[in-house]
Amino acid sequence: MIKRGFDFIFAVLGLVILLPILIIIAVLIKLDSKGPILFIQERVGQHNIAFNIYKFRTMYVKSQKKGLLTIGDNDTRVTKIGYFLRKYKIDEFPQLINIIKGDMSFVGPRPELRYYVNFYKPDDMVIFKLKPGITGLASLKYRNEVELLKKAKDPETYFIETIIPDKLKYNKMYLHKRNLLLDLKLIISTLFKVIAK
Repeated sequence: MIKRGFDFIFAVLGLVILLPILIIIAVLIKLDSKGPILFIQERVGQHNIAFNIYKFRTMYVKSQKKGLLTIGDNDTRVTKIGYFLRKYKIDEFPQLINIIKGDMSFVGPRPELRYYVNFYKPDDMVIFKLKPGITGLASLKYRNEVELLKKAKDPETYFIETIIPDKLKYNKMYLHKRNLLLDLKLIISTLFKVIAK
C-alpha cells in the first residue's frame, strides 16, 4: 500500500510538473516524422498479464517489422529526435500514465514482450509477483544494453541466452530485497546516471 501510494502521488506530480515539457516533446515528434506521438506496445506485467505500455515514439512508423531489438546508437529506424529522447530516457516519461493506472511502478523489472517471456524457465516466473517498473537493479546494470547488442555477433541470441538470464537474476534479487528505501536509492541512482550521460 505504501509503495502504491508513493507511486501514484509522485506519478501525478510528475505529470503535472512535466506537462509543458511533454507538450513541447510531442510537437517535436510530430515535426520530425510522420506518425503518432505515442508508441503503444503490449508487454507482460504483474501476474503474467499483458498490458499496453506507453512511450514517446522514437522510431519511424512500422520499424518494429524490421526487428524487435534496437541495436546501437546508429539504428537507422530511430528518428532524429528519437536519438535524443532515448539517450536521456525521456521516451519513458509517458509511463507515468502506466503508473497512475496501476500497470507499473517506478521500480521493478522492466516489462518484456511476450515473445521473450516465452524463453523464461518455470522458476523465472516468480518475478511476475512484482509490478514492472521504469527502473530497477537490472535496468541500471543494462542501461547501455543497445551498445552491448551492437557488439554481439548475433544480437538476438546474445539477448536471449545472456542478457535475459542475467536480468532475471537481478530481478529475483530485487524481489527478495525490495523496500521503499531501496526503491528511493534506485530512483536516485537512475537520475544521476541519466544526467551524467
